[in-house]
Amino acid sequence: EPMSKRQRKKLLKQKQWEEQKDLRRQKRKEKRQKRKLERQSKSDSNSEVNDRKRMRREVVPSTLRLIVDCSFDDLMVLKDVKKLHKQIQRCYAENRKAFHPVQFYLTSHGGQLKSNMNENDKGWVNWK
Repeated sequence: EPMSKRQRKKLLKQKQWEEQKDLRRQKRKEKRQKRKLERQSKSDSNSEVNDRKRMRREVVPSTLRLIVDCSFDDLMVLKDVKKLHKQIQRCYAENRKAFHPVQFYLTSHGGQLKSNMNENDKGWVNWK
């Protein structure tokens, strides 16, 4: 059965792809090794390790306060409550990483929001 020109090209490309698989794998391996060596040399030359806890100690807290009022969650549908939960998580995470973190408060935390946070993120009770 004769093959069309397009089918022959596809078949040829597939064969080339299969033949070069080992070469691509080797290149990826070399690239990983190179990055690993660069990281090691960078950490050896840099005496101060970029540790999160060390960076956290250098942070200067801000006197600003951010208060999120959660008393309106009974007026929201579940979809909106889930979005609010994600937004609160994001705010908390970004605030922890910030060089001048604000004082972050949640007020009237209960109802749907609290039950959603208990279901999906049990670690929120350890937030400071």
